[in-house]
Amino acid sequence: MASSSSTLPSPCSSCMGESETKRQQILTGASAVFAEHGYEGASMSAIARQAAVSKGTLYNYFANKADLFAAFVEQCCREKLPVALAPVREDSPPREILTAVARAMVRLITQPDSLMLYRIIVSEAPRFPQLGAVFWENGPRVAIATLANWIREQEANGTLKTDDPVFAAEQFFSLCQTRIAHLRRFNLNPENNTEEEDKVIHAAVQVFMAAYGTQ
Repeated sequence: MASSSSTLPSPCSSCMGESETKRQQILTGASAVFAEHGYEGASMSAIARQAAVSKGTLYNYFANKADLFAAFVEQCCREKLPVALAPVREDSPPREILTAVARAMVRLITQPDSLMLYRIIVSEAPRFPQLGAVFWENGPRVAIATLANWIREQEANGTLKTDDPVFAAEQFFSLCQTRIAHLRRFNLNPENNTEEEDKVIHAAVQVFMAAYGTQ
């Protein structure tokens, strides 16, 4: 007689898919509420209504508003940063790679979602410093570390020379925020101008290469 063995039930793939869909539904609703009311003004009840879920369902996914906002920030960064930083994986001359990164970053930081997130962080950070920490860890810190690693590779190849790759990466991203980003953040220039965008991008690369390029 063959012996029988008990096995644990395998996870329901359709249930897992529904769970992820519901989580995304909540994050989409949260994005709209945060955009309209900021962090402090957003309530879990308003987010539940916007997401068309019950408060019980909302709390099944996120213990509190801070957790929900952190997940929202993480998702924004996870979706957008890898695309903007993809050029550093290419085997091209440093000037070409930096130009591609600068163009991607200028466009990323001036997108409506990015502007909304930046404004929330700046306005709420004095009262909720953890918001700034969440944003920094998932956004700027990742971007800086990625570019700094690329700079180290270029130093090994002899195409760049810096005293501090992390500081050099910070400088480059600051150059990318000149004029256009500042004006957009204050809603003083509602649309990107192609000519101005090109000026910022090429100037950022030129200044960086003048400071750190070896060729």
